[in-house]
Amino acid sequence: MGRLKRVSIVGYSEQLSVAEGDTIRFMVSCDSSNKYTAEIVRLIHGDTNPAGPGFKEKLVSTSISGEYPSRQQAIYPGSYVIVEDSYQLQQIESLSLQAMVYPTTPEKGLQGLLTKWSASTNAGYGLFIDEDGCLSFWIGDGDGQIERISSSMPLVARCWYFVGASLDGASGQVRVYQEPIINAANSRFFPHRHECIPAVVERYTQIRAAANNNVPFIMAGYLEKVESGRVIVGGHYNGKLDRPRLSKRALSIDEMRLLVESPSGNSLLAAWNFAVGITAESIATSKIFDESPNQLHGQTINLPVRAMTGYNWTSNEHNFIHAPEQYGAIHFHDDDLADAHWEVDFELTISSTMKSGIYAVRLRAGDDEDYIPFYVRPKKGTATARIAFLAPTASYMAYANEHAVTNAALVELMIARTPIMQKQDLYLAKHREYGLSTYDTHADGSGVCYSSRLRPLLNMRPKYNHPVSSSVWQFNADLHLIDWLTEMGYEFDVITDQDLHLEGVNLIKPYKVVLTGSHPEYYSTQMLNAIETYQQTGGRLMYMGGNGFYWVIAYHPENPGFIEVRKWGGTQSWKAQPGEYHLSFTGELGGLWRNRGRAPQKIAGVGLIAQGFDVSSYYRRQPDSFDPRTAWIFEGVDGDELIGNFGLIGGGAAGLEIDIYDTDLGTPPYACLLASSEGHTDAYLEVVEELFCNVPAMGGSQNPRVRADMVYYMLPDGGAVFSVGSIAWCGSLSYNKYDNNVSRITNNVLKRFLLDKPL
Repeated sequence: MGRLKRVSIVGYSEQLSVAEGDTIRFMVSCDSSNKYTAEIVRLIHGDTNPAGPGFKEKLVSTSISGEYPSRQQAIYPGSYVIVEDSYQLQQIESLSLQAMVYPTTPEKGLQGLLTKWSASTNAGYGLFIDEDGCLSFWIGDGDGQIERISSSMPLVARCWYFVGASLDGASGQVRVYQEPIINAANSRFFPHRHECIPAVVERYTQIRAAANNNVPFIMAGYLEKVESGRVIVGGHYNGKLDRPRLSKRALSIDEMRLLVESPSGNSLLAAWNFAVGITAESIATSKIFDESPNQLHGQTINLPVRAMTGYNWTSNEHNFIHAPEQYGAIHFHDDDLADAHWEVDFELTISSTMKSGIYAVRLRAGDDEDYIPFYVRPKKGTATARIAFLAPTASYMAYANEHAVTNAALVELMIARTPIMQKQDLYLAKHREYGLSTYDTHADGSGVCYSSRLRPLLNMRPKYNHPVSSSVWQFNADLHLIDWLTEMGYEFDVITDQDLHLEGVNLIKPYKVVLTGSHPEYYSTQMLNAIETYQQTGGRLMYMGGNGFYWVIAYHPENPGFIEVRKWGGTQSWKAQPGEYHLSFTGELGGLWRNRGRAPQKIAGVGLIAQGFDVSSYYRRQPDSFDPRTAWIFEGVDGDELIGNFGLIGGGAAGLEIDIYDTDLGTPPYACLLASSEGHTDAYLEVVEELFCNVPAMGGSQNPRVRADMVYYMLPDGGAVFSVGSIAWCGSLSYNKYDNNVSRITNNVLKRFLLDKPL
């Protein structure tokens, strides 16, 4: 067995979708040699499986081709709030710090809560969780003297506490206070008497005033260093913060309690309220508001989770917009990442010679390489073909840099075999700083609900095989369809989910036919509305995959490079906590579209029924396929011919995740059930949202509902839908040099859909 190559060069682009005249910037990190090369290629087929046509790319001559000096660029994960230094924060002789805190890993080591602390000079002050998991107040004079006063009572994970500390500069008295604040709904435990005993520590210190350190005030960490003008934060906190306050006087405990709900008084320096900015008028931006007269507003860094249940959540209201005062918490994680913030290495202006398609920067350093994919679309408001391929980039983002194989304990049982990992999987397992996918959990066990494309996405690459699917998946799987369209001689444009979200139906209205990718799973309201409007106004949709239109997502209101999903009620890798089902970016209910009355069957005629990752199967024609109204779809296919008993994904066209016809969930009653798969193994199980209770015989060998259905139906004004109901379908298109029944059926439908005459 050959030695696995290491990952020595990686990169990403600032933009994902660009048009003629746009400039796209690329960021690269390389540690293998003095130089690396960069070239632009057009991607056609990304699957290296020797049973298929092999990897295909076309070199494109551009201004960026050439050699570049290597350099390593670091990523600093971990979310926090930063408040820039100001005169109000300088020379404070007496002070009080307080907050409601909900630690999730109090035992992990030193964590900053509310700090104006410089680790390089040991100057300043701050409220911390110390190495023993206890609340601790630090004061440093900058001359080597530090006082650390601990509560000496370890905090309990996932319970709310009122914590505070005060320093009286005149007397040197320090007080540290922590008290559990537990009701029936807001914490892990119901309040029992011994859990509600407060801890109060009083002590006198030689340090009468914290040194002025000219550093920012930081929540959920502390200043570790400043590197090339960039603030580097250490001691990242895992957990929630709510109602942080800062005063320039040593307050009593009773005075601190009053500040929680009524922040006022001459000594108040800052009263940050995280509930401000999460209303219907102003949704969860990155700004943090101070309600004191000083207006010491802050900024969130690396996307901590907003609109989370606070210390006072009663469970009577589950939508934060209706009760923002109960959702004044932010959940911070030491592995959050929004933007890698690398420096730009080179940029490319898209020329008129680069027609719409999928491109990439090909990076090479020695025997290592990386690809940075991007999409060239037509100029806004135009189309250059009658066919559009709609790239499911939101789904790529949801799976970006996932750690399913290295994190999930039962993955081998789920896929019924041993996963085969790629070098990218091993690299991501070691380099957690590259961020997580929405299929991962954070270090504190909470689910990852945000994902970003502003970082290297090592599994969104050609040549990459997914260890769960045992073949290509998502981005690389969609190149099967791009290759087929190219080989069959079709002219087509490429557009993206992000384009559809931002521009709506006007983006796809010029196209006679829109083809989805193999797995368009994650959809925003704007995207779903656009597809529905397109269908109802004469558009023709070819749904070329499975498990589509499934999860509700939202794009960040300030930056479409970020998406959000709250997972509950479906087949999922984690579950959102009670009261946290609504999307902080928009306020709308998250979860499955079917739980909002918009099941995939209403859009595509089929919806997810089962998943399995061992082998794929085939389809058999159903009676509707012999109807004169649909017989044209099967021209050149015999009546008893098995459809797709071959392919690059599991050896068949029906596999991985499969969809079923279901009129109860919205399949039109006039839809034609053309073909259904059969012969699935017991590794294919009916999805949990279909079950009312656990029962035996849910596997493919015994459950007749475990199947992929092929469906066709017409819509008003000449519109139509053709759906294959399987992620594996496109992996069979190239079999036998594209001369096979999967290719033939797809070609029959696309040719007919392109005609202007009625279907």
